[in-house]
Amino acid sequence: MASLTKQQMADEIVKRLEQEYPKVECGLRFEYPWQLLVAVRLSAQCTDERVNIVAKELFTRFPTLEALAASSVSEIESIVRPCGLGMTKANDIYLAMNMLLNDFGGEIPSTMEQLLEIPGVGRKSANLILGEVFSLPAIIVDTHCIRLSFRLGLSESNNPTVIEKELKQLIPQEKGTNFCHRLITFGRTVCTARSFNCEQCFMNDICKTAKKK
Repeated sequence: MASLTKQQMADEIVKRLEQEYPKVECGLRFEYPWQLLVAVRLSAQCTDERVNIVAKELFTRFPTLEALAASSVSEIESIVRPCGLGMTKANDIYLAMNMLLNDFGGEIPSTMEQLLEIPGVGRKSANLILGEVFSLPAIIVDTHCIRLSFRLGLSESNNPTVIEKELKQLIPQEKGTNFCHRLITFGRTVCTARSFNCEQCFMNDICKTAKKK
């Protein structure tokens, strides 16, 4: 394929991801917005599969935001320990649920600024909530997004905030959330952290890294 501008590259990547993975969804299971906030906190350094198992147990024990807020850090920690960083995550979840009740009327806020006030919520988590819960423009920069943005040639940075800003300029707003979900699927199944699999990759004719090989 002829040399592409970065915007043309981004457009082609979006198109190919949509063709390869037409149906995508958030890997974290949740029924209510507050549950997504909990699940995304548990997902730090933990697989979605394990988070979904642990979160199901947590939500069975505490089926409402009010019930979880009225629990204790030690009760939460006893359940979420398998996700790693148990005490830290439990403390953040406890504080976050109480902040939602006391400061936000029991509702998840819908702005980046307010979400970042919540314990344990960073830009990645906030963008996931904005995209999934409110269908607002969002770029979710996780480890897959960082790695693949560099490998494909969409960014030269390894700074999540810089990558988020760059991708927002390249990816149509209405496609941002699903683009990131598709990129995660691509990163888990084809262009993994440990291997490139360039010969079988449907991006190999436009990928910056594949062209160097």
